[in-house]
Amino acid sequence: MIQVSEAAAEKIVEILASADAQNSFLRVGVDEGGCSGLSYSLIVDEQQAEGEILLDKGLFRILVHMNTVPYIEGLEIDYEESGMLGGFTMNNPNAKVSCGCGASFRMANYRGEVKKCD
Repeated sequence: MIQVSEAAAEKIVEILASADAQNSFLRVGVDEGGCSGLSYSLIVDEQQAEGEILLDKGLFRILVHMNTVPYIEGLEIDYEESGMLGGFTMNNPNAKVSCGCGASFRMANYRGEVKKCD
């Protein structure tokens, strides 16, 4: 369902370790908004709710709500360092259009609600 590069896995483990939470995981989601209509969300969390799928990636776990699966099926998460900056990148085979920064996307059958990026 979701693939994670070695660089991204190392960064996720680092982030979860610094979260100071016993059973934390990375919540991967999709929200309305962004310049293309749908935005990715990556959040450290400890609570799992009904309707959510827990993906065990060995050193860490990812949580995804069942409603977001059609948007992120096949998603590849990577982490890239560029000079003094670094960040997660998303390669989503379901995205038909992505914004320049890669934080938002739109699908062929759903555009989402376009909102100005902060």
